Amino acid sequence: MWIAESYAKINLGLHVLERLPTGYHEIETGFCFIEWSDRFEVKQAPEMKLEISDEDIPTDDRNLITKAVGVLDRYVGLEHNYLIRVDKKIPVGAGLGGGSSNAALTLRMLNKIEDLGLSEDEMIDLSRDLGADIPFFIKGKTGLGRGIGHDIKPLDIQPNYWIVTCFPNEQSSTAEAYQNCMSNSDPEFDLEKILTEIHIDEWQYMLSNDLEQAVFPRIHVAGNLKDQMYEFGALYASMTGSGSAVYGIFEQDFVATNAYKGFLELDLPANITRPGFSPDYGIYRKG
Repeated sequence: MWIAESYAKINLGLHVLERLPTGYHEIETGFCFIEWSDRFEVKQAPEMKLEISDEDIPTDDRNLITKAVGVLDRYVGLEHNYLIRVDKKIPVGAGLGGGSSNAALTLRMLNKIEDLGLSEDEMIDLSRDLGADIPFFIKGKTGLGRGIGHDIKPLDIQPNYWIVTCFPNEQSSTAEAYQNCMSNSDPEFDLEKILTEIHIDEWQYMLSNDLEQAVFPRIHVAGNLKDQMYEFGALYASMTGSGSAVYGIFEQDFVATNAYKGFLELDLPANITRPGFSPDYGIYRKG
């Protein structure tokens, strides 16, 4: 059996620059990791099968894990069938990239288990039609995403602060968020400069997620969560991706812990991430 963790991401700022003829949008965003993760167990089986701890999540061709297996088998060929078990912790419809992270890990795990010898770039090429965030999760390094999110410029932008992330128990539709968002091809502030040169104390005045304007009117609790993050003492707070999860960045551990416990007391799924967090991208053989 092989085991590994599939980590979530948050977006540090998100500029929606323009709508493309393909229906996708050109964006610019900072990608970094949080400690929220799904646990994968993979072993050989008589037939290909996906099992997920959350029974509400489909395991057929609607699931990106199943799609990733299909892409590998179609274009490269798999020698064996596998049982893939996922202990699902990352909320769905939260803007945390759980589906993309799962697909990326599926590609990475089967590449290793079957000794396919695919490079990161080759796996990224195979994932082009699966999801815009997948290249980030394949590379496993923080950076600035451009285009539709495929083009990643490596940047050391993992905050050296505590991050508290909370899901408001309402899923956000990515398609609806982008459909109702006003694009802006000329943002007021340069995202890379903010993330690399501006102190986090100034971020709330300069760093924005353009999709908040489309999501908060529909999911009011997400907007309320952002306000609560600041009330709890966050230096900066924002919705991640197309929502609906919201995160706050905190300087002191006890302030972050207080916020984290506060959200749990409201029966809201929450996570706390340590300063300078780096995900364990290892794929381990068990037994």
